[in-house]
Amino acid sequence: MKRLFLLCFLSISLLSQSQNDTLRIATTKTGQTLALINYFYVDTTNLEKISEKGIEAMLKELDPHSVFINKEEVQKMNEPLEGNFDGIGVSFQFMNDSIHVVEVISGGPAEKVGMFAGDIIIKVDDKPATGDTIKNDWVFKHLRGEKGTKVKVTVKRAARKEPIVFNIIRDKIPIHSIDTWFMLDDSIGYIRLNRFAQTSTDEFTEAVKSLKKEGMKDLIFDLRSNGGGYLNIAFEIGDHFLSGNKTIVYTEGVRSPKQTYDATKKGVFEEGKLIILVDEYTASASEIVSGAVQDWKRGLILGRKTFGKGLVQRPFTLEDKSQIRLTTSRYYTPSGRCIQKPYDLKEEEKDSIEYGIIPDIKIPQDTSRASDYLINLRSKGLFNTFALNWVEENRESFLKKAPDFKTFEKEYEKLNLLKDFEAFAQKEGIHRNEIKKEWVNQIVMNYLKNEMNDSTATYKSYEEYAKSLTSKDKLVKEIIENAEKEDKKMEKMNKESEIYIASTLKALIARNLYGIKYYYMCVKENDDELQKAIQVLKNNEYEKILNSAD
Repeated sequence: MKRLFLLCFLSISLLSQSQNDTLRIATTKTGQTLALINYFYVDTTNLEKISEKGIEAMLKELDPHSVFINKEEVQKMNEPLEGNFDGIGVSFQFMNDSIHVVEVISGGPAEKVGMFAGDIIIKVDDKPATGDTIKNDWVFKHLRGEKGTKVKVTVKRAARKEPIVFNIIRDKIPIHSIDTWFMLDDSIGYIRLNRFAQTSTDEFTEAVKSLKKEGMKDLIFDLRSNGGGYLNIAFEIGDHFLSGNKTIVYTEGVRSPKQTYDATKKGVFEEGKLIILVDEYTASASEIVSGAVQDWKRGLILGRKTFGKGLVQRPFTLEDKSQIRLTTSRYYTPSGRCIQKPYDLKEEEKDSIEYGIIPDIKIPQDTSRASDYLINLRSKGLFNTFALNWVEENRESFLKKAPDFKTFEKEYEKLNLLKDFEAFAQKEGIHRNEIKKEWVNQIVMNYLKNEMNDSTATYKSYEEYAKSLTSKDKLVKEIIENAEKEDKKMEKMNKESEIYIASTLKALIARNLYGIKYYYMCVKENDDELQKAIQVLKNNEYEKILNSAD
């Protein structure tokens, strides 16, 4: 903790004498407490763990985003933002206590030796890699390692009787922050960014230049579920949209002087229509870009109100390589908006309190397809499981018919996998939502039970008896009518769910066969926000909405 104390003492000259005294007393008190525990506590203690818990408790008194990160977690948290790691180049998921390869990174060591998505890793350096004790940490420890080192990986592949052994030389593995980019039609391009990492600016410029070569004039930039990242990268990408020396964002705090970030250079997409897609998980750096584009009327924001994280965290590394990420300032959009939501915001207040980026075009969340059946399928991970199993069993035979995505559509439609998936789900205990034909039994039973007695002897069911009362009893009639409406609602929800299920299965299988890019190409037809954005661009609504926006 010496480095933390040093930082504190370096700032003393900027503080008043009373503040100096407060800091000195607090620091002394903390040190004395640790010393007392060390010398006098009844049992053996772990002072390092106690001090870390103490730091965590102190930071909780500040705000939700100021956090302590122990030295083991620092690298893991930085990895997705730094843009690379040393390893073999696969992404994986656990299924039935086994490591299933979900994606093999293009150009990585695993791809070079012939590993496929769908392979099941059963040994690493002759150590068993199956069982309920194999977790993420085990996989990272054994598959990752310094560039140039070797690892032996044994896999089981559905089309082969014998396991396959790969001798892989580890290398630098890039972590891409752009999931995909492609043309939606002859003039509209699409880019999806999942975080603002060190490599994001280069990835973004590459994507825009590539799309322009294909004829892109207008862009849909997808920041949904993008939780943020580096502030400077948000500034750089915002600079690619805004011309001149327009302000993109400024930051300010009680002990952090105002710092303004203005556009400085010619961007790769300063002209052309721009729509940014956002949702309730769009946060921080994503809100910086969205806010700047909105304030300068450079483009339209479409979707749902964003998360509302307007605080800047600065990392301070401690002596043992652990880290404190301390909130040091707030950031503001060019017009001076601070979009930070209150720390103690209640669920019922979310719509009434102003925070986040409010879209120019609001698209409410579609709940019409969220049937119990669909929710259960997703919670048990059956989409991924079915898609992986199918690809493992059919990869070679299917790729002979459809060697690339261009031929995928035609061949996939011949499969009719919905029935197979439904049968698979039933084996896993998940059944389709049935229309509730027995609704009267459930709803009317309590109401009628005191009247039934022996008079129901001639009726086959509560339903039959209840219907006999509809002309006499208005309440029963209303109950039946309401239940019938619920049945119709359920029927509609089932149909909507089926569309989503079919689209998701197709997308996952395409991803496992050809790569992540093709997942998004498959789901775009059922993406309400994306389809609305396309409509706005094609139907000449863009300028009208842009000019009328506050």
